Amino acid sequence: MGAKRVLIVDDSPTIRQLIRTLLANDRRLRVVGEAGDPYEAREKIKDLAPDVITLDVEMPRMNGLSFLEKLMRLRPMPVVMVSTETQKGSAAALEALSLGAIDCIGKPASGALDEAFQNLGDLLVAAADARLREPGLRKPVDPATGFRWNGRYVLIGSSTGGVDALETILSEFPENCPPTLITQHMPETFLESFVRRLAPKIAPRFELATDNAPLLQGKVYIAPGGAYHLGVSGGDTPKCKLLSDEKRNGHRPSVDVLFDSARPIAQRSVACLLTGMGRDGAEGMLALRQAGATCIAQDQATSVVFGMPRAALEIGAAERAVPLGRIAQNILQLTGRTSAVSV
Repeated sequence: MGAKRVLIVDDSPTIRQLIRTLLANDRRLRVVGEAGDPYEAREKIKDLAPDVITLDVEMPRMNGLSFLEKLMRLRPMPVVMVSTETQKGSAAALEALSLGAIDCIGKPASGALDEAFQNLGDLLVAAADARLREPGLRKPVDPATGFRWNGRYVLIGSSTGGVDALETILSEFPENCPPTLITQHMPETFLESFVRRLAPKIAPRFELATDNAPLLQGKVYIAPGGAYHLGVSGGDTPKCKLLSDEKRNGHRPSVDVLFDSARPIAQRSVACLLTGMGRDGAEGMLALRQAGATCIAQDQATSVVFGMPRAALEIGAAERAVPLGRIAQNILQLTGRTSAVSV
């Protein structure tokens, strides 16, 4: 297969040059053009037929979100959003994901751009081959009823495509859901925006995890990212633990760290690995399963990127692949009994 064709869309010549330079030695990719605004990008897309584009959120004449909405409606294609890691920029990035962008990457307000974009090549390759979804077609789902928790905890890991997958799953969770911990690969401010965006839409209480927070029924805890991984303490009353370790598999927060930390409560746990590139979470899930946890992974047909679930299935860490639309039902079946659950 030939190199994936990339179009860079950003009003900043500095950012365009930085991205071009970072991708120059990646034989999997070829930058075929640049555009300084959406109008120029529209013409370049027609002329150059890129396989994937990077798209800035804030641009003159038309902002990136407006352009993305038109693009996904008229000529759907893989898009990776580039957004400032400010509150406003992070909220816009989450909106872009709901409009159909494959993923978003942070553009720090000052400095550290090389570090911020270090995984951009891998992300663009994965995005170019990702399964495009039609935005805005998720049907409203009523949360399960009659759920009675059996004492088992839920651990979920996700990456590229995970925001939409998590929303799909959590929208089916009842108000008294099993205690649930989630590690989603995202910059810290994007995770904060994700919680603000999703919390009003789901029945359980959804919040950023804090150190030593007890794992309570009816609550969903998401890794805050930044300087910390999310882990869980053992014992009769497990708690969230924020761990300031180095990156694992290139990520902080890392799914492997979450799964590894839960081995003391493996026999009381259900682990799920969702869409995402790479293999973060696979080894940790294998250790969990060997210690007695029940482990599942999202299937290929419903994954935006099948990397992480594939890795878990290939090494026997996940015992089965489950379509996204049935994952919530499976989790609730395994952690309790409810009349709304069927497998």
